[in-house]
Amino acid sequence: MSTSTRTATNVKAAAIATFLVFGMNGLVFASWAARIPAVTQTLHLTSGQMGTLLLCTAVGSLVALPSAGWVIGRIGTANAVRAAGLLAACAGAAIAFSLMAGSVAATAVALFFFGVGVGLWDVSQNIEGADVEHRLGRTVMPQFHAAFSGGAFVGALIGAWLSQIGVGLPEHLLVIAGVVVLLTLTAPHYFMPHEAALVTSDGGVPTVKGPSAWRDSRTLLIGVVVLGATLTEGAGNDWIAKATVDGLDATESTGALLFALFVAAMTLMRFFGGRAIDRFGRVAVLRVSMAAAAAGLALFVFAGSLILAAVGAALWGIGAALAFPMGMSAAADDPKHAAARVSVVSTIGYVAFLAGPPLLGYLGDHTGIHMALLAIGVPILIALWLAGAAKPLVKSN
Repeated sequence: MSTSTRTATNVKAAAIATFLVFGMNGLVFASWAARIPAVTQTLHLTSGQMGTLLLCTAVGSLVALPSAGWVIGRIGTANAVRAAGLLAACAGAAIAFSLMAGSVAATAVALFFFGVGVGLWDVSQNIEGADVEHRLGRTVMPQFHAAFSGGAFVGALIGAWLSQIGVGLPEHLLVIAGVVVLLTLTAPHYFMPHEAALVTSDGGVPTVKGPSAWRDSRTLLIGVVVLGATLTEGAGNDWIAKATVDGLDATESTGALLFALFVAAMTLMRFFGGRAIDRFGRVAVLRVSMAAAAAGLALFVFAGSLILAAVGAALWGIGAALAFPMGMSAAADDPKHAAARVSVVSTIGYVAFLAGPPLLGYLGDHTGIHMALLAIGVPILIALWLAGAAKPLVKSN
């Protein structure tokens, strides 16, 4: 009895620690994303050139993904988060000094290693979150992702405030780097213990080899749905602030505030959307989500006023909130194949999340970033069309 009580206490502590780690990850991401307009001004970049810098981060994360599971298998999720946090903090400091020096090349290199740290951090926290969810015996992953969104919301507000009072991005990043070091060195102390043998090179459990999941048609269709969802979220994260500045002649701080509104809407939906999924079903909520994202995107792009653009950003955030967590749930419907299939779907989603926004930057050089955002309407509509692929599997026996 005392053992079970102690175990329950440990799982709750691990859940709180995981929640904090997700939140800090979001704060770090938004501290960069909310102030992208400041980077373009400091380094005198076009949207396409800024897209190249963003691609450096994407490449870093994609390089980290294949080896993340191997690293976690050797050192555990706690040490992996510590290592990722330290790398991201050091890279953040390097970005700050590169901006002070006005060096595009140094900023690009720093962003690559920032992407490596963030990629390893993301895989580690999701593995820990899945383990905590399993041990609790109830769904908590959406709340962890809400913590990420909440951290991003706070980061966006801080970015808007610091921009308004004239604090430079380099000073901002240096303070954030210090906070990251403090949290990522302490919070993982409460993570659940992991056995190295239980984690494979793709970050899953070696019950099924990864390549077989790539040949499963349902898994790939879910991956396409998640691709549309993550493009929607990634484009909003990276470009709402700048699109507001460029398309509506708003100030940098106003752009950051609309980004904060987008993230706030996503956060609230992730906290409370689970009830809608339980009541109406995964497919119905997924379809409504994608329809809301499409409507919000169109309203944001074509709005003639800041008020309408703000409504569009909020609706866009609501639509982008639940699709990724629902995709993960759909991929994990069959416990025997869950690890490999979740790995496939999350990899597809991660590629879209990281690579999509830089490509929008290149398109923005020709159309303006405001109108370039309409390009993600196509994958949103495809995700809406294929939403039925996420229908829960019928359990045998």
